[in-house]
Parts: sequence; C-alpha cells; structure tokens
Amino acid sequence: MDRSRNGRSAVTPSSSPPDHLNGSGPATVRSPRARQRALCIAALPDADDSSVRELGELLRTAGVAVVGELLQRREQPHPNTYLGPGKVAEAKQLAQELDANVIACDDELTPRQERNLEAELGIPVVDRTTVILDIFAAHAASAEGKLQVELAQLEYNLARMRGLWSHLERLGGGIGTRGPGESQIETDRRLARDRIAALRRRLDHVRGTRAVMRAERERAALPTVALAGYTNAGKSTLLNALTAAYGRGGRAGQSGADHQAERDRRVRDRLFHTLDPTTRTVQIGGRPHLVTDTVGFIRKLPHQLVDAFGATLEETIRADVLLHVLDASATEDEMEAMRRAVEEVLEEIGADSSPRVLVLNKADLLDEAARQELRLRHPKAVLLSGVTGEGLEELAARIESELRHTLCPLDLLVPYASGSSLAELHEVAGELARRDTPEGVRVRALVPARLASRFARFAVA
Repeated sequence: MDRSRNGRSAVTPSSSPPDHLNGSGPATVRSPRARQRALCIAALPDADDSSVRELGELLRTAGVAVVGELLQRREQPHPNTYLGPGKVAEAKQLAQELDANVIACDDELTPRQERNLEAELGIPVVDRTTVILDIFAAHAASAEGKLQVELAQLEYNLARMRGLWSHLERLGGGIGTRGPGESQIETDRRLARDRIAALRRRLDHVRGTRAVMRAERERAALPTVALAGYTNAGKSTLLNALTAAYGRGGRAGQSGADHQAERDRRVRDRLFHTLDPTTRTVQIGGRPHLVTDTVGFIRKLPHQLVDAFGATLEETIRADVLLHVLDASATEDEMEAMRRAVEEVLEEIGADSSPRVLVLNKADLLDEAARQELRLRHPKAVLLSGVTGEGLEELAARIESELRHTLCPLDLLVPYASGSSLAELHEVAGELARRDTPEGVRVRALVPARLASRFARFAVA
C-alpha cells in the first residue's frame, strides 16, 4: 500500500512482516521488504486497545510493517487533527525516532483531519478505511468483486480529491483570476461521479443476474444456510468441512482437512482472504441444503463497502438459517466485540431478524477447561472445529432442527404411473416412510411448505 502526499498512487502486493514485528510497540525494521513502516495512532475513550492491535494486523495484511503505537485517551477525537496538539507533536517526534514513513489512524478521518495531520506530521496519513479498502482491492479476484471494491474506493476518495492541480491555481478575485486549476479538479470530480454511476449500473446488472440464479434455487425450494461472521473466523474452512462431511460423495465424520477435492473453498490465515460468495450443496437429514460462505466483517467496517457489497450480502439476508461463526480461541472480551461488530452489520443490511445459530469455531485450539467454560457461557452455541471435523454432526442436527418449522407433513398415495413425482418427492423430502400398495406407493414425508402444493393431488383424505 503506497500513498503519496496527495492520495493513493499505487497498491503493492501483500507480504508477510518480519517475525519480530508484533505491533505492540517500537521496533526496528531490518527487512528490506518493509518499504512502508507505519506508526499506528488512536484516540480511545477507554483502555481497550484491541482495535489498535487489529489495525496492526490489517497493516501487515496490506504488506506494511508496524513500528510502533501511540494512544491518547479522550472521549472524542479532536475535530481538526484527530489527536490533541500535544500528542500530534509527540507523534511527529516518535515517527522520526522509529523511521516511520506513514501514519495509520485507527478511525476513519474526515478530509480536514487528514489534511491537517499530514501538514503537521510531514508524512502521509492513512486511516483504517483506506487500509481496509486497500486489502479488498488486493484480494478481489472476480470481476464482480473488483467492481464492488472500485465503487467503494471511488465513493470514499471523491470527497478527498485535493491538491493535485494546486500548481495551476490562481488566487485572488475578479476577471481573469479563475485559473484552470479550479476547473480541472471539478472535471476530476465529474469523471469520478460518472464512473460511480457506471459502476452502479453494472452492479445492478450483477444483482439482476444473482436474482435469476436465486429464483432458480427458490424454484427447487432447497433450504438455504449462510455463513456470516468476523473476518478470519474460519468460515471458509467450515464450508469445506461441511462439504467434505455431507456433500455429494462425502461421508459424515470426514474432516475438512481430509477433503482435497477441487471444489474446496480456498482458505488462508489472513484477514479478508475471502471476498466472493461461494455456495455448496450438502446433504443433511437426507435432504439437500445450500450453504453459502460470504465476505467477513470487522469492527468499523466502512459503510462504502457495506453498500458496494449489497449484491453479495443479499445472500445472507435471504437465508433460511444464519450461522454466526465466532473464533473460539479469542478471549471472551474479544469474542464479544467481534459478535457485536457482526450483529451491527447484519442489522444494517436487514438480516438481524433471520433465525441464527451461534457457532464457536477453532475448538481444536482449546484445552478441555476452556471448552467447558465456553459451554457454560454459551449453552446454545455449537462448539466445533472446521479443521478436525469435531462437532459437525451436532451442527448438522442443529440446522435440521432450526429448519423443521419450514416443513409440512404429508400423507400421500402416489400412483405407480407418477414415477417422476415420486422421484421428486425423494429428492426434496430426503428420508421418508413408504409402503407399496396395490393402488400405488403410500408415502409419509416432511417436505418444504413451499412445495406442498405440488403433491396436493396425491393427498390421502
């Protein structure tokens, strides 16, 4: 992630930081790959600095080394310089001592705060939103993902276009003083607005395409399950484990680590590795279910990204059951902060009323005492491991239980001549009780309520 004094100019590939950089304080950068060295600053109302540590992880994901932190306790950030005047002077001195060449702020800065900070510190300043957008831009792989990220970046940077043409400006008033610098910045803004409008039209087309695909799935009336949760909570690993254990050709109890099929969701231990939604078919209770993995959330998630990824997040809104995946290896305070962050985004997109199951992932990293404590604190949650496959059977049973209210009991007599209807019944009902009679096949089954009308003509009075 590069940034000039006048704005972002380039994106560098993600790279791993040196092992001795942990973001908790000053450090010496010796790696030649650490071309950008960031000093993290934050204005916090309390002593909880977990958000700043998370900013360090975001920077490392973006390929930036963290050389130190500077925190100030204050209820609200300073309206002009984010930090107070004394802390700004301290930050300037500390950045020189640590040889930092970029300042990373833990909150989204207003254009005025960013401009004043850069003027005071003499080095580029980036905020949390810029870092997250940079990571999304680097990780976007599909055409849809790239469109969504570009839209979010343009909307964020539109209000921050400044200074690029200051050498052409003429100051003063009266005839002849309106220089080309003013018209050029307006031209840039108009071009950006035109591009935003074009991206929105293309994303509307994407949303329409997704609606057609969703309509096809809804016609089949397959139950849908969505994975939602904090970034790097193991959602993609869990999807792979479910596909391995209950997918077509999979068997219950098989771990995600053992499943090496090409259809596996690519996983990696880094923030926002997964941006594009992936849907897999799994067999639970003898009935096919659609399970979708979506983009992860994070504290202070930029609203531009939530808006831009509306078409992607729509899969979460329409799911019959939502699996809220949490990292069980985190501390209780961190888990609660992650849970609140996800709940806030779900409420923002309108998915807060969906039936949900709390899933505590990464149980393989816990000892028995920690597991018992989690079971006491979250008695309704499912404790599992997407890596070892532990707890998957409990999760499958919980999904089946949550969806039972969507099923309708039917008592049918299907003539032998209606073999296609019987085959469809086997597909949508999964396990059923059947008995051959002279008149046809007597069937008792639970089918999705949306499909009950298809078999009404076979109902036994």
